This record gives sequence, C-alpha cells and structure tokens, in this order.
Amino acid sequence: MIESSDFRSSTIALGHGGGRMPALGFGTLIADPATTISATRDALEVGYRHFDCAERYRNEREVGEALRAGLAAGAIAREEIFVTTKLWNTNHRPERVEAAFDASLARIGLDYLDLYLIHTPFAFQPGDEQDPRDENGAVIYDRGVTLLDTWRAMENLVDRGNCRAIGLSDIGLDELRPLYESARIKPAVVQVEAHPYLPETELLEFCQEKGMVFLAFAPLGHGIKPGPLDDLVIAAIAARTGKTPAQVLLAWALQRGGALLTTPKTGARARENFDISALPADAFDEVNRIQTRQRFNEVVKTGSPGFIPQSKRQ
Repeated sequence: MIESSDFRSSTIALGHGGGRMPALGFGTLIADPATTISATRDALEVGYRHFDCAERYRNEREVGEALRAGLAAGAIAREEIFVTTKLWNTNHRPERVEAAFDASLARIGLDYLDLYLIHTPFAFQPGDEQDPRDENGAVIYDRGVTLLDTWRAMENLVDRGNCRAIGLSDIGLDELRPLYESARIKPAVVQVEAHPYLPETELLEFCQEKGMVFLAFAPLGHGIKPGPLDDLVIAAIAARTGKTPAQVLLAWALQRGGALLTTPKTGARARENFDISALPADAFDEVNRIQTRQRFNEVVKTGSPGFIPQSKRQ
C-alpha cells in the first residue's frame, strides 16, 4: 500500500527497463479523431504525463499530433512524458514485429517509445486486416508462432535503443509465468483489466514480486452500469470522504501499488480523474472486502477486445 497522500505526481520505477512510469495514465481508446486530439491535449494540460496508445485504436497519429504540439510549446520536455503503444495480434510473426513498431513510432512522430506492449497473447492471421475472419465469422488465429517467438523479437527492439521497455497486455498469470521465466529481457509492465470487481490479486502480487509494474485499465469498470461506479460501498466512501466514486476507485487502484489508465474525454473529467489522493486505511480495506466479481472485457479469452472503435483506419 502506497503511503503518499497525493498521487498526481507519483511515478513507479520500471524494474526491467529504463525510466519511471507516472502512476496516473491517460488511455487513448477514443473513436473520434477530433476528440482524440482535444482529449489528449486537455490531459496534457491537466498534468497527465503517461499516454497509452495502440496500433489497434487507429488513432496514433492524432495522439502524436497532440503530444508534439504540447512539446513544441516548450513547457514540457520529451523526457517528462511516458508514451506507450502496442503490437497488434496480426503482427506476432517475428519478421513483422520491427516493421510494426517502426510504423507506430512514425505515426506518433517521436524518436523513441518508453514502452511497447504485446496487445494480447493471441496471434491472428498475419496481414493488413486487423480482424481476420473466416466465412463463418470466426477469428482466424495463427498457430505457427508462439508468444515466446514474438517476445524474442520484442527483445530485439530494446537492443536497438529506441524502445526503452517492453511488456504485455491482456494476459493471465498462467501465460505470463512461463514467459517471464524464459525471457532474456523481462516484461517491465503487465496491463490488464482490474477494479474492485476484478482485483486480479494473484497477478498483482506476482508482478510486485518480480519487479513488473501492474497497470490497470478500466479501473472504473469501463463505466458500464451497473458496475463499480454504482457500488453502494464505493458511494458510501465517496460521501464520507468528499470524493467522487471515480476518485475512490482510482485511489484504491493506486494504493494497491500499481498504475492505472483512464480515458477522460473532457477537461473537467480529466481534472476529476487526475485529482487523486489516498483513501483512509479503513476505506481502502472496505473496498478490498467487496465480494462482487465481474469481468467486463473478455479479450483474455479470445484476443478480440471489446470497446475498440471501428470508425477510422490508418
């Protein structure tokens, strides 16, 4: 449990790789290009310094445009921001990894990335179609490549120097453990859905034991109703502490010792999600005792994430 009372400037050292990750991260899963630019700009102005992108989101150019504008204004140095993007499932073949990384880097328009993640541990049929399907509508998987094959190619990116650290997203402990043991360069970050309804405690503890950052996406339960934001325990704590339900959930996530991502689309929401301070110990324990269990995104079973915008291709 983190003892700091103010999380806005909290960072976590990467145990495997260089630098420190700001604990409060901005996720860029936004369908509309104009909103992507404005929301990223607003997040930067509010104080976010951790930005999480993905090839799959089809908006790396827009995120990069907003970030570069912020850097060009002169008030923020490149070293002050932490930028992540992700390798999509159709590029798991080792010979495709470097080209995919370079294409993402070019779209974002930076000289290096702080972190590159394997978006899911599932390999899809290689090609330009991100969502390959057969005549029956079933995903076409690539059985000719292993996760370790892909990881070896990810390690080579770190060796080149313009990829500071590597990690994985949407992976379970059973898949992570053998990869960790076999890896030459260990994963720096593991990004998974996590909130009081899906605490992933065992995975969190494994990450902490092995020096990997546990990064929670959907810490508010994707905003799905009913969900953690509507939970009566969360509401009571919010009322008692003068926080919003979202601030309670985000404080809990950080006090567990990990980092998190949210995707506020307005400046007001960005300020709310950034203004996070520690919960009293009794409130933190109350959240831990919530018994409801629910996963909102089944990507860990298929490799096909929900909530992915389909409105634009790059």
